[in-house]
Amino acid sequence: MTLTPALQEIVDDFAALGDPDRATLLIEFADELPDLPAHLETAAMEPVPECQSPIFLSVDAADPAAVRLYFSAPREAPTTRGFASILHQGLDGASAEEISAVPLDFVDGLHLASVVSPLRLRGMTGMLTRIKRQVSDAGRA
Repeated sequence: MTLTPALQEIVDDFAALGDPDRATLLIEFADELPDLPAHLETAAMEPVPECQSPIFLSVDAADPAAVRLYFSAPREAPTTRGFASILHQGLDGASAEEISAVPLDFVDGLHLASVVSPLRLRGMTGMLTRIKRQVSDAGRA
């Protein structure tokens, strides 16, 4: 599996924990999702319909050596915010090439299937799919 060093560290952290602690760590990630910068508005961001909660993302791949990721996720949806924060902390600032190499099934390495429903996990995969597509589209532009 090809992960950025930051994303690999997150996967390792989750893998080292038991189920209750994984759920707690996911909530901690939710609290760490940064606010949107003032220049971004949710209305201009891409929605992620695979998520049960309203989440929006924006990918700035103008510099393919350091892709920037932005997420908008409601505080009342800690699972979704946690997923967004994991992707933000694991991929923000990575190169387009590194992001493109992340397999969609890396989510399995977080071992969250026993604490989060498959439908919710599909939301995280949906976020990553959209990030990878936007990075790819930017590379062709």
